[in-house]
Amino acid sequence: MLSRTADHLFWMARYIERAENTARMLDVNVSTSLLPQSEQASLRAWRAMLGISELQAAYDAKYPAVIARDVLDFMVRDPGNGSSIFSCLQAARENARAVRGTLTTEVWETHNDTWLQLHQKLAGGGIQDDPQAFFEWVKFRSHLSRGVTIGTMLKDESFYFIRLGTFLERADNAARILDVKFHGINSLLERSGYAGSGANGASGAEEAAAHRGEEHPDFYYWTAVLRSVSAFEIYRRVYRDVITPARIAQLLILRDDMPRSLLASLNEVCHNLEQVRNDRSRETERRAGMLRAELKYARIEDILQQGLHAYLTRFLDRVADLGSRISSDFLVPLVVH
Repeated sequence: MLSRTADHLFWMARYIERAENTARMLDVNVSTSLLPQSEQASLRAWRAMLGISELQAAYDAKYPAVIARDVLDFMVRDPGNGSSIFSCLQAARENARAVRGTLTTEVWETHNDTWLQLHQKLAGGGIQDDPQAFFEWVKFRSHLSRGVTIGTMLKDESFYFIRLGTFLERADNAARILDVKFHGINSLLERSGYAGSGANGASGAEEAAAHRGEEHPDFYYWTAVLRSVSAFEIYRRVYRDVITPARIAQLLILRDDMPRSLLASLNEVCHNLEQVRNDRSRETERRAGMLRAELKYARIEDILQQGLHAYLTRFLDRVADLGSRISSDFLVPLVVH
């Protein structure tokens, strides 16, 4: 396959996944901002989201202060922000158009229709009136894109480059969502009296609370976090009782049967790398395999003990390294996306 064709397919998938994950991150911020909290705490959450997305400087250059309405506008519709939902869906559609002959008609029409519907939605004031409905639409269009790709495309190199882009982007964005929502988890656990971890990544105090049928003090906050990655129902099926930060971290990092976990994403990255391997990609496969192995055999108590923020920062650096190596091994010369 031509490297330019592979590049367009890879980034088409990354951009549609990035749009979905931006919608998920904004959705949980909107949900948690409705909970009882100080204005300063709410603003810190919005600023943390900009920081973990590496957009704080770009936002500060355009707006004098962090205001939820302005952050939403910046992250949803601003064409000057390359990571806004508008920019991501535009880039996904342009990459799809560039390789229209490689895609099935259904895949191309899905991307094109998403782009046309986006203009209609941005033309009205519905985003500010009901932002969560808009975020659900973005997630649905991303689900539709993946479903149509799986259901209509030949399982050849084109398909595997699309899947590789999807899951590399998912690993990156899932770690960012975790980081922004779990930043300061150690102090939260200490304030809640949860010191040390026991079975299933839960502390002794958490286990006792579970037996008493109690929820974690920040139940609604953590419920919103779980819903942001479509994991609330899965959490209830796996753990059944108390919702705790340690168990959430375990589910979203180490469970390979959780579709949006870091381990599940790395499993798919490794599988799709194997399908497109060439003479230059052995080191990339080795690094991806090492990262997957570390996730597969890790224990959540060890991760929390070393600090979740530090762990996720290292994970993001290694995912970025994989992205650079994939570009070098398979795609056109790397540019900033």
